This record gives sequence, structure tokens and C-alpha cells, in this order.
Amino acid sequence: MKQVPLIKLMTILALWWLTCGFTVIGHRGDPINEPEETLASFNHAFSEGADYVELDLHVSQDNVLVVSHDRNLERITGHNVIVSQTPWATLKTFKQANGEPMHSLADIFAYYQDKPQTKFLIETKKTKKGNPKNMEPLVAALINQYHMTKRVMFHSFSLSSLQTLKTLLPTVPRIFIAGSLKRINFETFTTSTGVNISSELVNAQIIKQLHAAKQKVYVWDHMNESASRWNWLVNLPIDGVVTNYPATGKQYQDAKTKATSKKISRDVTLLSNYQVKSYENPYNLTLQKNTVQPLTTYHVDHLVWSQGHAYYQIGTNRFIEATGVNPTNEVVKASPYLNQHLQLKADLLHVPFYDQPYAPTALKHELLPKQHYTIKAVQIINGQLWLQTKQGWLKGHDVLIDFDHNSANWRAYQQLKPAQKLAFTTISQPKILQIPVKKQKNWQMLAYFHYNQVIMKSIL
Repeated sequence: MKQVPLIKLMTILALWWLTCGFTVIGHRGDPINEPEETLASFNHAFSEGADYVELDLHVSQDNVLVVSHDRNLERITGHNVIVSQTPWATLKTFKQANGEPMHSLADIFAYYQDKPQTKFLIETKKTKKGNPKNMEPLVAALINQYHMTKRVMFHSFSLSSLQTLKTLLPTVPRIFIAGSLKRINFETFTTSTGVNISSELVNAQIIKQLHAAKQKVYVWDHMNESASRWNWLVNLPIDGVVTNYPATGKQYQDAKTKATSKKISRDVTLLSNYQVKSYENPYNLTLQKNTVQPLTTYHVDHLVWSQGHAYYQIGTNRFIEATGVNPTNEVVKASPYLNQHLQLKADLLHVPFYDQPYAPTALKHELLPKQHYTIKAVQIINGQLWLQTKQGWLKGHDVLIDFDHNSANWRAYQQLKPAQKLAFTTISQPKILQIPVKKQKNWQMLAYFHYNQVIMKSIL
């Protein structure tokens, strides 16, 4: 069978693989570095790479939409007043921690109107009785006035608020904030286009179920996101994260967006003579987990291409680099090479070592005649054999191997059907044939070709 070039194979796979990115939403802007829900906070979040900033709305006594998380402004302005009981003319005189006045939603839209890259996740703050009743019409009117329908999303704990917004602005995404999984039901799905869940509640199975219900999944945390939590979170197929740390979110977003992921289902075995590192995720390799021992078998369901390398997911939040990891059904045909010795083919002057068998890059050093190396790991990709030495990876068709014909691996290989075997080259000398001294000269050339360069037909 004709072999498919590796580059072409990777291109074909890329068509099947899914980009892994998610949306970064700055919770109240960037409240760690600037006072929450101020222009400074929003600007800082956008400068750090946030796709959206989140803001909260209340309605003043005279029906102005006020940007504030709290209904009582004492925490953020020092004034013990309730937004809904105070006219806007009074509220706008209050100063926040950085000297900015309180802002209305109209102020925010006017400021960012000519900055089309800025987008907003708007939370409607409602009482248990659904007050204020006029909030949604006021919001819709401003969004239409400033032509912001493609630059906003809504989220709310109030399903009735989202239902009203669906009627007023049906094209704007609506995200239901679920404080409990019990609140997520069929009625929710008839209104919402997404669900916002605490990181303490979310898992891969819940995300799968919500995606099946045509719901996007956004995750929020208790606003003390640690590196370990981020490394766990980015392994999930989330659609967005609401975070107090937009810069950190952007770093993980970039790493994951540049990666691709392909769903697979296969058993694989590490075919090496050394243990390898495993990682919590393939985007941040500083967080390592237990090492993987040689000849260990795992069932994998994802192959991720990240930062120029391929990784298998071998468990929950556990990944290993794919080099040296072969489909388990290939082990019998590949294992005879492990721990054997190789040298350059006689008709070659030099060949390069490579950094890896996936998307390989030639290294500066080369394999030269009379150099011998032990094979540390074996890889079969699309029928092409790769062999690892301490100097790097080599293509199998460039080398000769001194096989141990008495090994259990070799005997197991011989039990395969011809169509299952790879092409082998060998430099092992025959032990059965005894050539008389006088006839050695005549037999020399025949012995060289017959035994030193035996090639079995490659059937892939």
C-alpha cells in the first residue's frame, strides 16, 4: 500500500481536530488592579486581553441604569445609599476609590462606542420579586441606541429577566447563572443560550450534557483562582470563564487556542526503556504528575497538539507526550527494535537526527559511518518507523539493526502474518552457514548481500 507522507497526514488530521479556545471575561473588569466596574478597571482588563468585561446593573430612583454590583454604595463610595432610592443627579456625584464618579450604562456605551473590539457581559440585578420591572426595556433601548447588539451578552440569576430580554433582543446571547444544578432544567433551555456554573459544580460530564442541549458553558470561580485551578479548568471543554484575573485567563486562552484536540479511542503503550514525565495539561508543562513507566498501557480518548508537540490524555488531568507511545496493537511488530543496536546503512554517508517523529525538525548533528547507538524508544507513525537514540530520533529506513534473534520479542514478531510485518534491515551475522576458508573469497559478496542487507517486503 502506498504510504501517505507525514506532513500530508498531519494536514488531514488537522481538518478533523478542533480548536480548543475559550472566551475570557473580566469579572467587573480587572478588580485586582483597579477599582471594580470603573473605566480604569475595564480598560485594564481589555489591555490584558479580555474578550469581554462583566458589569452589573441597578436602576436609580429616576430610571437611570447604574453600573454597580452593590445596591448599597457604601462599600465602593463611602455613601450609605440605596441605588433604587436615590436620583441619578445625586449618585453621579459620588466618587469611587480612584476618583472616578459612578457611571451609568449610557456613560459606558458612549465611552466605548468607537472601540469596536470592546464587548460587555451585562448582569441584570433583580430582586426575588422580579424588581425593577422596567430594567429590561431600559437596557434594550440603550443597546439599540448605541448599536451594541453584537457587542453584548446578558447573564442573570433571574430566568424571568432573560425571558424578557429574549423577547426584546432575541439575537443577543442569554446566559443563566446557576447557583445550583437543580436550577438547570428544560425551562432554562427554552430561554437561555448558555449556562454560567461555579467551578465547584462543573465537570466534563455536565459540560457534555449541556453542549448536547445546545447550551454554551461559562465557568466562574470564587475569585481566588490558583494556578492549580487554572490547570484543571483548561482541560475542560468550556466556552468561557468569568475571572478576576483576565491576564492569567489570556495566557491560558492563548496556549489553548493555539492547540488542537482530536477525540480518539485507543489503547496505547509506551515503547521505551526509560520512564517519561506526565503533565496536568499540555498547555503548562511546569505542573508535573507521576511518571509513566516503560511498557505501560493506557486507554486514551484525546490527542492534543500543543506548542509543537503531540500529547495523549491518559487520565483525568494527566497527559504524556506522544513520542514513543504506540497503539498497543502495533507493539509486537515494533518491540524487537527496543534496546537493539543500530548503525548507518552502508550506502549512506550521513543522515540527520531529528527532534521528534511528529512534525520532525532535523538537528545539527548527524549519524555517521561506524557510529553505533542503542535504541531507547520506538515509534510507528503511518507505517513509518522511527528509532530514538541518546542523540535524537532517526528514520528506520536509514539504518541497519543488529537484532537479537533469540529474544522473546523477536520470536513473537515471527508469529505475525506477513501482511502484519514491518520492513526489517539486519546486520546480524549468520550462525548456521559455515563457509570453507578457501571459498570465503567467492562467498564474501553473496554473504554481504544475503545476510547483511535482508529486507522483508513492507505491507502496511
